[in-house]
Amino acid sequence: MKKAATLALFAMAGLGALAAAPAQAKVQEASERGIVMRYVAHVPVGADEAWAVLVKPSQWWDSEHTYSGSSANLSLDARPGGCFCEVLPDKDAPKAAPRGGVEHMRVIYIDKGRALRLTGALGPLQADAAVGTLTFQFKPDETGTQILVEYVVGGYFRTDAARLATMLDRVLAGQVDRFVEKLGGSFAAAFRPDTLGAVGEPPAGPADKPQDAPPVKDDKTRIIGR
Repeated sequence: MKKAATLALFAMAGLGALAAAPAQAKVQEASERGIVMRYVAHVPVGADEAWAVLVKPSQWWDSEHTYSGSSANLSLDARPGGCFCEVLPDKDAPKAAPRGGVEHMRVIYIDKGRALRLTGALGPLQADAAVGTLTFQFKPDETGTQILVEYVVGGYFRTDAARLATMLDRVLAGQVDRFVEKLGGSFAAAFRPDTLGAVGEPPAGPADKPQDAPPVKDDKTRIIGR
């Protein structure tokens, strides 16, 4: 039986066996300021269908990167303040009350079918004085839905930022890849890297541009709600 530590999210020991991150995964920044990772993809389904899968991490999160050893113990309460949590069953007495649980992240912004944002220090970051913000953004198009995922980490972490970013990227990219594959999609140039905008540039609010407005030439894609 594997030890709980090796089953934890982004477990250090399992990183070497993971496949390389998809082509459109990108560590945009890794410095003393923090870490920024972005992933872009396209799925051949509508935003509502993609959303329905997103809020059920038990359907797509890798069991190898849970504390309990099973993604079936994951849940996401999709409302402001809702928890992305994991139950830790009592393996010696499965029918007894759980021995504990884990709060991986908490919902801080939700716009159904359009954007979901959570805050929390995933995996090894949980033991440090670090905080992370994970955003999923959906953008419907003629053939399905474009997906932009961004994880921004700041605070104090004991591992070198560049090394930590590489480790986190390998595992988080794997989770995003599983989510996209569950929807029959793939990583693609949905949001081209040259249109993502620079870190730290003025954010766009959720109501700055109507969702069905025609695209503006040379306009840069930004994270909703920032």
